[in-house]
Amino acid sequence: MASIDGAPGEAQRLSSRESTAKAHRFGSWAATATRHSPVEDALGILAGTVLTALGIALLGHLGFLTGGMAGLAFVLHYLTGWNFGLVFFVLNLPFYALAIGRMGRSFTIKTAFAVGLLSAMTAFSGEFIRFGEVQPLLGACLGGLLVGFGLLALFRHRSSAGGIGILAVYLQDRFGWRAGVTQMTVDLVVLVTAFAAVPPLAVLYSVLGALVLNLFLAINHRTDRYLAV
Repeated sequence: MASIDGAPGEAQRLSSRESTAKAHRFGSWAATATRHSPVEDALGILAGTVLTALGIALLGHLGFLTGGMAGLAFVLHYLTGWNFGLVFFVLNLPFYALAIGRMGRSFTIKTAFAVGLLSAMTAFSGEFIRFGEVQPLLGACLGGLLVGFGLLALFRHRSSAGGIGILAVYLQDRFGWRAGVTQMTVDLVVLVTAFAAVPPLAVLYSVLGALVLNLFLAINHRTDRYLAV
């Protein structure tokens, strides 16, 4: 079974397992062609969470949803009025057991950092950013694209936005399943439940945004094209 901390390619994984072990204990601060430094990871994760939070804020402004744990958090937010950021944070807690048990300390720490940042940003986004009138079709596509760019940054720094993202990255590394395809399948199931919370037209726009997001990931997130860990 491949570890999430290992290099993605088979030959790369076999040849670099020992050389990367110490680096993933955060003992080395030097970057190489196939390894990010902790500073690069921190900046990459920060950029990814900012883009993801901006996409979520745009979708929320329009009354739309996205998929995965964020989509479920949206459903609960619309049904109950609970703060989205807090709901998102709580929903992700059970997935840390999978992360720490299956994918290693480095991935779990970076993912916890990303989820904490994203939860805080979305919880207080209304205090710092306001949207005016946004055309729904454009907003759905742009929101999905922003979240896709954000998740791509997180995946390439061996982290995720939690929840289904953890599962998607694990399945890609373990079985070679595309993370975007896995995420898309789960997202469509989550969006079906959205009919209980938002009007049907909003669900259709949300599906469009989810398709944009996950097609972007399916095309761009391939471990054989990007070997850095």
